[in-house]
Amino acid sequence: MPQQKTAIITGSTSGIGLGIAEGFAKAGINLVINGIEAAADVEATRASLEKHGVKVVYDNANMMDPGEISAMHKRAEAEFGSVDIIVNNAGIQHVAPVDEFPEDKWNAIIAINMNSAFHLTKAALPGMKARGWGRVINIASAHALVASPFKSAYVAAKHGVLGLTKTVALEVAEHGITVNAICPGYVLTPLVEKQIPDTAKARGISEDSVIRDVLLANQPTRQFVTTEQLAATALFLCSDGAASMTGIALPVDGGWTAH
Repeated sequence: MPQQKTAIITGSTSGIGLGIAEGFAKAGINLVINGIEAAADVEATRASLEKHGVKVVYDNANMMDPGEISAMHKRAEAEFGSVDIIVNNAGIQHVAPVDEFPEDKWNAIIAINMNSAFHLTKAALPGMKARGWGRVINIASAHALVASPFKSAYVAAKHGVLGLTKTVALEVAEHGITVNAICPGYVLTPLVEKQIPDTAKARGISEDSVIRDVLLANQPTRQFVTTEQLAATALFLCSDGAASMTGIALPVDGGWTAH
């Protein structure tokens, strides 16, 4: 790996993205973080990450706007000189039957969860190719491999992210760039917590039953995946030891997709 690495992590002011940002900061990787939290909270997060001795900047690029995504990458290269790693993590969710699914929610989920990964990858590849080294890590989901009812947009987007991962991996395989997807099971993040009441309503069951019988029913460990585990996985994919791993979907799901 380059001695001084810089990573852009989308959706990194909370949840999985923040967990990966913390792991990267501890490993000495400079960061561009991105998210929609309140300004005061973002600054507190940024300052906390910098305590690990790295430089951290915040970029509020809208993940639904291709121009803003490209501009974020340009600003990062101007600030740090290079962008060596990108982690496409930004994501939203909506739970509803297909015939009741709001079209604006569908469009937003496809734009943020899938299209943004394409736009940032497109922006980052020329610099990675020029330097002969790069890591593209897409945070997909177990739902990139299997489906669940009432999550049509999310499942479609995550399957699309996995297809993008494989295609780009083949295109850049001779350039020292790896492209992989991490497929987490359920992680107790704000995004998952927000799903619980909606899923309870859609299924007509209690919120406790959603956690026990829906969310963790498919994870044989009966434990939520942790953000620390995902950060460690992402760091491994950035290592020289993972240089021959590309185009893969790596489940971190407590055994969910072993069924």
